Amino acid sequence: MDRVAVGRVFIVDDSAPFRTVARALLESGGYRVVGDAATGAEALAGVPEADPDIVLLDVALPDMDGFSVCRALHRTAPGATVVFCSVRDAEHYGDAVERSSAAGFLPKSTLSAAALALIVARQADRR
Repeated sequence: MDRVAVGRVFIVDDSAPFRTVARALLESGGYRVVGDAATGAEALAGVPEADPDIVLLDVALPDMDGFSVCRALHRTAPGATVVFCSVRDAEHYGDAVERSSAAGFLPKSTLSAAALALIVARQADRR
């Protein structure tokens, strides 16, 4: 199996129900969820320890914005591919997503293992 189909994912979102649904969707698609966090601080502590391939990162967290978390993770977990996720459309954030080190953006309403794999594969092709 290729690495993308069985990648290790860390989910960062302040909504416990969303984390539960995201875990189920991704695990049913072949991913292994290795951790989750409800805040940016929890993510910054947990991601380096969990050593995921992918971080699914909500843009709006209660303690800090996802863009700040992404910048910090780029330094502390450089091997992880960050994919932003939000209930809002990417256009809401202007060009902040493109300016970030994230691989891309996935609306929560379209989250699936296949959609995540597509974003990660596009990022790998750019490298």
